[in-house]
Amino acid sequence: MEYAANWKSLACPSTTNWSQRKRRYRLALERQRQLVVLCVASVVLLLCLKLCLSDPFSQALDTSNKKPVDVTLLIWTQPFERNRKLPDCQTLYEISGCHLTEDLDAYSEADAVIIHHREIATHVTQLPTEPRPHAQKWIWMNFESPTHTRGLRQLEGVFNLTMSYRTDSDIFLPYGFLVPFPHKTQEPRKRLALRNPSYHRPHLVAWVISNWAESQGRVAFYYQLARYVRVDVFGRAGRSVPRGDSVVQLAKRYQFYLALENSRHTDYITEKLWNAVLAGAVPVVLGPPRDNYERFLPPEAFIHVDDFPSVGGLARYLLLLRASPALLRRHLAWRTGFRVQQPAFWGEHFCSACRAVGNLKGRTNRVTHLAKWFRS
Repeated sequence: MEYAANWKSLACPSTTNWSQRKRRYRLALERQRQLVVLCVASVVLLLCLKLCLSDPFSQALDTSNKKPVDVTLLIWTQPFERNRKLPDCQTLYEISGCHLTEDLDAYSEADAVIIHHREIATHVTQLPTEPRPHAQKWIWMNFESPTHTRGLRQLEGVFNLTMSYRTDSDIFLPYGFLVPFPHKTQEPRKRLALRNPSYHRPHLVAWVISNWAESQGRVAFYYQLARYVRVDVFGRAGRSVPRGDSVVQLAKRYQFYLALENSRHTDYITEKLWNAVLAGAVPVVLGPPRDNYERFLPPEAFIHVDDFPSVGGLARYLLLLRASPALLRRHLAWRTGFRVQQPAFWGEHFCSACRAVGNLKGRTNRVTHLAKWFRS
């Protein structure tokens, strides 16, 4: 009887044992399912980063005319009244057929006139007063935020094309963007392969600011953050950047860098972000919403101040990352396989405008509701 009982227990496991086996089996299946989902998600993410991330920037990357067209582009005034040598668009950017000139006597023959907004708004110069030649295009160029752009309403219906950092501009050229690597780009452009930085850096948070105003939201944010963690401030409002250092070289000594814009507007993401990325510091950003930044960077590549219900919560997260390299790695591992590309002010802007005019030659456009669009 004892043997039979033992045999029965081996041949027919109890209901409890059978339930445990089924539960373990279901857990194993669930783990496998999760692993498959994770693998698929990883593949999709990589494809998205390689193929989708740069989609809004295809215009900025395109260096070929749709067809060889000669274009004369008149630079009405140099931006910020600084004389610069005009570039050779063919040699530097492989943009053929472009003739750039500052000779105002060439106005009647120019295919397009590019006008920097600031000089018009500050009355340094005026718009051309001579009748506009048939099919000539006027290009409105501006890379300041709407908060610092005045006098737009007086320019309604004046221009034919817009050129700015906004992705929905007629001629789009951002402050910087990522290029999947390897990718053929022009040598003169600033394009640096991103490397995996050290997870151990001597300092925590840096901020370089040149335009300090107590009324700015970024200054209020700094005061709050400084209550919880040390923030080293450089620039006109703080210590001088060490002699011989660039902002990027300075930021390489910090784990985090405050990329705080002076105002919050669509696509207004400036060199502050790209300085942090080039330095291998994790950017802490204040600007447009997170989804806007994600058009330029992978989601984990930055920390948005709006991710946290309070500045204190953000500060605790920064300290947590500082103490845990494994967690910090999540914000830096994406860097492999990308370059940062930064268009060179202002030569590349002139050449990009010239290329766009060539591609649009023979077509007439008119910019209506300039103020409403730019401030949206």
